[in-house]
Amino acid sequence: MYKPKEYLIHGFLLALTLVTTTLAGGEWVYSKSILASGESALTWEYFVKSMAFSIPFIGILLIHELGHLFTSIYHRVKCTLPFFIPAWLGFIGAPSIGTFGAIIRMKGFVNSRKKFFDIGVAGPLAGFVIAFGVLFYGFTHLPPAEYIYEIHPEYADPDFQGYGEEVINFELGQNLLFYLMGEWLADPVRIPDMGEVIHYPFLFAGYLALFFTALNLLPIGQLDGGHVVFGLFPHHHKLISLVVFTLFLSYAGMGMISPMIPFEDLIIRIPLYVGFLYICYSRAELSTQSKWTFALSIAASQYVLSFIQPEWEGYQGWLFFAFLLGRVMGLRHPEVSGFVTLDTKRKWIGWIAVVVFILCFSPRPFIFT
Repeated sequence: MYKPKEYLIHGFLLALTLVTTTLAGGEWVYSKSILASGESALTWEYFVKSMAFSIPFIGILLIHELGHLFTSIYHRVKCTLPFFIPAWLGFIGAPSIGTFGAIIRMKGFVNSRKKFFDIGVAGPLAGFVIAFGVLFYGFTHLPPAEYIYEIHPEYADPDFQGYGEEVINFELGQNLLFYLMGEWLADPVRIPDMGEVIHYPFLFAGYLALFFTALNLLPIGQLDGGHVVFGLFPHHHKLISLVVFTLFLSYAGMGMISPMIPFEDLIIRIPLYVGFLYICYSRAELSTQSKWTFALSIAASQYVLSFIQPEWEGYQGWLFFAFLLGRVMGLRHPEVSGFVTLDTKRKWIGWIAVVVFILCFSPRPFIFT
């Protein structure tokens, strides 16, 4: 089905991504870099140790993509092998996880709502099962509480008062599944703070897998969640996609314009922000007037809410993803002939996917303070 050249290219990208995520794992888990020297250098010993992060993380992404691939083959829909995208940014001093993920490109025409649903839902559910297993192992095999002193020996100093305001603090945001597994499975003495999870390779890999699962299951456009909605609600997928995208965009930009911002900055920010919102709707099936209406309404609503509740803030890290959804991918799902509904078994699977999304989604997945 695939040419030897394709196996070589995709295999090389997979291997390269495994290397880049291992490099990133060394930076996150052990605070060691291949570009550093002395005690901060990533030696071969720590490179191997960092595979405790990269192998489960890439393994979960691979299972996710293979779920799409094998289901496509089953339905005789042509598609590519998984494209892994390596992305290590340590050479410029920027944090990264070593990859931008993986994708499969559909090459054949999908003429069935059932096929769209099966191909879309197979990936995130397959990846979720493996991610759950990785997290189960991680939470039930936590190292002793003293393990964190190997990474941060300063924590053992009774006079340590923190790093001060000049250091940017980073922590992971909770999602429901991660919280519940920590409460039910982990030894409370050993469980790390969310700011230290990055030093626990299995927990960090599982958390990132949940993050990517939730992204893919957003019920918008041609995301996997969009395929699920397209199957469950054949008459309403356009409306659902538009409403969810609008809510997502509205939450993401909360705080971008606010009465608390100095007036001279606000008069510059407002037109730029409204223009950005308009661009995010550029591929929506709306009239130009409707797109401007959405953009202005969101901006006005956010400004009023900021006046009433100035402490309310969204997560501006979602704005770039909202831009990709609205401007690059679009909110529209490819149509098929007819409105045949799914059978009962597939409907149950669809609702399981909705529950998985709720369990995995974090409103603020990565927090910098």
